[in-house]
Amino acid sequence: MSDSLVIIPTYNEKENIANIILAVFSLQVSFHVLIVDDGSPDGTAKIVKEMQVQYPDSLHLIERQGKLGLGTAYIRGFKFGLEKKYDFICEMDADFSHPPKKLIELRAACLDGENGLAVGSRYIKGGKCENWPWDRLILSYGASWYVKLITWMNVNDPTAGFVCYRREVLENLDLDKIRFIGYAFQIEMKYAARTLGYKIAEVPITFTDRIEGISKMSNGIIKEAVVGVIKMRWDSFFNSYQKKNSPKTIKPSISRSKTV
Repeated sequence: MSDSLVIIPTYNEKENIANIILAVFSLQVSFHVLIVDDGSPDGTAKIVKEMQVQYPDSLHLIERQGKLGLGTAYIRGFKFGLEKKYDFICEMDADFSHPPKKLIELRAACLDGENGLAVGSRYIKGGKCENWPWDRLILSYGASWYVKLITWMNVNDPTAGFVCYRREVLENLDLDKIRFIGYAFQIEMKYAARTLGYKIAEVPITFTDRIEGISKMSNGIIKEAVVGVIKMRWDSFFNSYQKKNSPKTIKPSISRSKTV
């Protein structure tokens, strides 16, 4: 039985899904995998079901009807992970933009209890992006700077979607208060954890643009992040992300990890 779960949301990822699952299962540290599929018409869920015959205890699947958003997929996955008592709950993309081997370092950064979560970061020493067009790179850098300016959250890659959470962080967060469903969801989760006092480690990764499949980025997602971050910051002055009756946490701070 593994103490670690990797949540992978999917929509039309038939080119990648089998390989990313096998890549996670081949790691020296044992991780279970949960696929949250939003009704992919290309048969992504069917491939997962076929693989479940070989991995009945370590490969899980949640099928949803239609595209309900990245954020809601992860929230559903987090609740699954808490129900199944996993100690470390990770999130990553299906397209190999996040290197599976780095899951081990992200988990290790959370093992000692000093860090509540660990982020696979493109924008600290040792991290980088590969195969990105210049305009997207500028957009990503600009978004990170903008989020830090508005939220005062000293995380170099606040939009990163490659993250490992300690169980207690997700237990203490009121997940039903997370409002964003696009990529701004990643910002809000880090901000919520930071307001509760959890340390955030950043582990350098090489982020590689997808080779197979189609990017899910859209103008609506960008707009949500730009406008939503201001609203999120304002609302946080009046409402807490902390779940009722959950224990108090430590003073907010950030740690950075080059190697773990």
